[in-house]
Amino acid sequence: MAVVKKLSVQNIRSHDKFVIKLSPTITVITGCNGSGKTSLVEALYISLQGHSFKGSDSDVLRHKSPWWRIDVELDSHIKRTITFDPNLESGRKKIIVDDKTMYRLVEKYKHPVVLFEPDDLRLLHGSPTRRRQFIDRFISQLDPLYNNALRKYERALKQRNNLLKKQFTTQDELFAWNVTLSEYGAYIIEKRIAFIERINSQLNEAYNNIAKTNDIVSIHYSHTYIGDIKQKLLNDLHSHSDRDAIMGFTSIGPHRHDVVFQFNYSPALTVISRGEVRTIVLALKFLEVDIIEQITNIKPIILLDDVFSELDDSRQKYLMDSQKGQIIITSAHTPEAIKDYYSVKL
Repeated sequence: MAVVKKLSVQNIRSHDKFVIKLSPTITVITGCNGSGKTSLVEALYISLQGHSFKGSDSDVLRHKSPWWRIDVELDSHIKRTITFDPNLESGRKKIIVDDKTMYRLVEKYKHPVVLFEPDDLRLLHGSPTRRRQFIDRFISQLDPLYNNALRKYERALKQRNNLLKKQFTTQDELFAWNVTLSEYGAYIIEKRIAFIERINSQLNEAYNNIAKTNDIVSIHYSHTYIGDIKQKLLNDLHSHSDRDAIMGFTSIGPHRHDVVFQFNYSPALTVISRGEVRTIVLALKFLEVDIIEQITNIKPIILLDDVFSELDDSRQKYLMDSQKGQIIITSAHTPEAIKDYYSVKL
């Protein structure tokens, strides 16, 4: 199991320079709001996944600083360095892993990460976009082709929407983009359905292990497809062209889909309590860890960013008792459940 032993950052968000040693099991990073706890989690995520979960490379740069740098040391004696210099014409971000230089972190050097952040606690009550991002981020760690399909779908969607905003657009002009959207859209839908079915097969047990109840919890994709998804999408895009032209955007496709939760066979949002929402999200995170390990044979590193205090005592205890590898926790204070673990105060 690979773990991060040491993290060094320079000119990352509010940090001028900061070095932190990490425990192979649990590290608790405490500090008041604005002290830069999340920035350290973000730096770890960048070092392991090659990009931020919060914004662009430029967003990470400390105010008025010329460049930023992240160094990590893993227990396998592998070192990696990520630098970003906005003044360079090309190769602004450079990644060095064990003396190999690259400008994008290739798949074989990515290490799986499960991130739990405050926004995740609004997963059920938030917008469909939030739920799509949850499933897309999850799949992207396990299927390198999926992220590529997402990017190509989004580029084609932008082009089609630009055409729809023109005063006059012909079916022939739209056809090429309809074909591209149906091709990549079908791949995205197939993968989402497959992964949601896999989550669904284990979600109820995971939930009841935490909640100690016999409730029935399930997760489903908002759209059902029978037969050739690609052809169905192509037909739908064509049949909706006139309406899309009036509205000025593409009204169908995976960018409009949702992930639906049910609780005791009813729509979860109509019957669920705040505590039950937190238990579902925690169960999903445990499943994310388990499924990643099942598929990759690698234990993901778990980043819990400022969410621990939002879980009640029983959920905090369950989380710590079910330790599943290296965990880095940030918190404004130190709850009872983690007071005895290795901690760093900012």
